Amino acid sequence: MTGKTARAFPLLGVLCAVLGVFAAPALAHDTLRSSTPVSNAVVSSLDLVELEFNSHVRYPVVLLHDAAGQRFPSGTPRTRGSKVTVDVAQPLPSGSYTVAWRVVAADGSPIEGEIPFTVRSSTAPLPSAPVSSAPVTSVPAPSRTPVSATGETDEQSGLPGWTWAALAGVLVGTGALLMWRRRKPAGRGTPS
Repeated sequence: MTGKTARAFPLLGVLCAVLGVFAAPALAHDTLRSSTPVSNAVVSSLDLVELEFNSHVRYPVVLLHDAAGQRFPSGTPRTRGSKVTVDVAQPLPSGSYTVAWRVVAADGSPIEGEIPFTVRSSTAPLPSAPVSSAPVTSVPAPSRTPVSATGETDEQSGLPGWTWAALAGVLVGTGALLMWRRRKPAGRGTPS
């Protein structure tokens, strides 16, 4: 190895280390920290949905629907820093519900999730058991595949495209710099 090439390798190592340190925080995705209602909670009523994230979020969308997919009216989502709140417009009858949410994280990537919960209203009468001699059969309710425990989806697991483009640019620039430094100046090293 020539002296110039030997000096370039430590420089390249330092450059990679510095870029790695600054890129590490970008690998962490924002997540849902807590919610009201909590996942799989049983509540007597619900007036307000509250979502708290580990970082500031923007452009929230919050939908409330029952097990059959029927949407229930809710107010306009409000964002204050890392918290999103939305009013539930009307009392919910007893049953299974899901809060579906989607926000744009601080790094610009969308994150979404679902929070299933059940309302057991003390004011609503419980259905009585049918009186019949025939055997009772039950039809299983349709189930939705829940997102992971943190509310993250598969689309969040990779690096954003701009990260790959920046990394490629750094590698191409480093390669060009090394090639330029290795090039012999014109007129040197050739016999006259």
